[in-house]
Amino acid sequence: MKRSHPMIAVRRRHPRARTWLATAAVSTVVLTGCTTGTSAETPPDRTEVAPGFLAVADTSFGGDGELVIQVDYDTAEASGLDPQGAEIARSWMLGSLSYETLTTVDENLDIAPSLATSWETPSDTVYVFTLAEDAVFSNGRGMTAADVVGSLQRLLENPTTWTGQLGPIESIEQTGELEVTITLSRPYTPLLAALANTPAAVLPMAEIQAGEVDIATEMLGTGPFVATSHRQDEEWTFAVNEHHRDADDIGFSSLTIDIVGDEATRAAALRDGAADFAVLNSIDSAQLLANAPGVNVVGQRNTDFHYLMINSLTGDEALQDEDVRFALNSAIDRDAINELAFGGSTAPTGVTPTVLDDACNAVDLPSSSQDVAAAKATIDNLGGLDLDLIVYTDEPVLAQIAQVIQQNLAEIGVATDIQQVDTATYVDRVYGDPAQFDLALSWFAGYADPSMVTTWWNPRVAGFSASFSQGSEELDSLIAEGYATAPGSDRAQVFERLCAVADQHSEMIPLVLRPSTIGWNTATLSPTLSSDEGYGNFLRHILEFRAQ
Repeated sequence: MKRSHPMIAVRRRHPRARTWLATAAVSTVVLTGCTTGTSAETPPDRTEVAPGFLAVADTSFGGDGELVIQVDYDTAEASGLDPQGAEIARSWMLGSLSYETLTTVDENLDIAPSLATSWETPSDTVYVFTLAEDAVFSNGRGMTAADVVGSLQRLLENPTTWTGQLGPIESIEQTGELEVTITLSRPYTPLLAALANTPAAVLPMAEIQAGEVDIATEMLGTGPFVATSHRQDEEWTFAVNEHHRDADDIGFSSLTIDIVGDEATRAAALRDGAADFAVLNSIDSAQLLANAPGVNVVGQRNTDFHYLMINSLTGDEALQDEDVRFALNSAIDRDAINELAFGGSTAPTGVTPTVLDDACNAVDLPSSSQDVAAAKATIDNLGGLDLDLIVYTDEPVLAQIAQVIQQNLAEIGVATDIQQVDTATYVDRVYGDPAQFDLALSWFAGYADPSMVTTWWNPRVAGFSASFSQGSEELDSLIAEGYATAPGSDRAQVFERLCAVADQHSEMIPLVLRPSTIGWNTATLSPTLSSDEGYGNFLRHILEFRAQ
């Protein structure tokens, strides 16, 4: 008998010794002014096969094969599988297989319909959504307007990281059988983009309120797939949601997602056919797979970006001084990071992702015009500085970025100890209370509206950054102004000021855009991939994938 919304089987975790590989990755970057093993002349292919797409699935290709995907890491949420508590991109992506949102984004990162088939804005604070008639949860119950209202109210009443992205919602009301109206207390431009991510998914509120579903351990959504098993940090298996409107058109018979932290293993799996599709992160893998028969590798441009955190609360006491933090910021060579860690395939960015409309220009930031001599003078006044810089091992490119920063900071008299730790240790040291680090590297999803990522520069709204960031009233004011300003030249000017203030304050320092390197086995899979992504979801078009 089919179980339409099974309790996900959670099995004992089998630990893997993965640290050695990431440790070895540090030694692969020799900072001599040359690139690493990757050649700047051969970055991953970004040729579009159609406007907005790196690949478009061939509808005549197979259609009944088992699809095996390998990704780098699993969900990592204290809230379990509850999509509203999801804080990392892989959780959003995995959750999107079973859950759907009112809006989504298309290949141009423009807002597009999803569970809301259309919407009207009778004023700049009122949004009226018309809901899909054919949205059905995987237990066979049709979605209602009450599910939409209850889901969003639940997110507001039980704050998570994503709650702050929804903005100043005054009320959420059912105003028709398939109509929901959201009223804001003031204009908030990124609302539609905020509703497009998995934490804003529509949940089965009737079942949750009746206690029939524990959403932290069960996944019951209107999405195309039902999770049938999950071994943390090992594997997910999904079956088709037979009630989904596109169930009959899905181009594969089953879906398995393997969690494989070792990038070399993921690359090898594409070569030998153990995986049909894999995220590779490092462009070194594109070079290694360049001549592999039957493997195609592309580079997806993202609004995501890498950034450096400076702990101004509980780190080295000198980091409480804005002038010291700005000196560190000024010493970092973003172009060198691009060349040495990414083979020249990306670009520096400010707080607002460079590739989005109205974004600030990284070359206009105060740190880009500050000379290294001035930065060195600031550190010399301290008699030098010894700092730790921590990275997590799941993404070897972070160690490569860290090495560039280590060399940059050495030029101004800062000795940097790079410390590579597992993800759990990283989370505890960076986001714990108190935070236990001086410098740390990570990355942000950049989303589809440039004002969304600015939210994280307000630690009182972001939450996660409150353990290491003082924040700035001036910056908070500019963030709020960016929310309320319509797209165009006025908003671009707000972002220019915002980026400059954040750059001067130097608590979270944007570095370079974070491209995704993606590969697939051409003998077993024909996928659809957009050229750009804003929410870390390279499986956004999985309904069009065809496997054989």
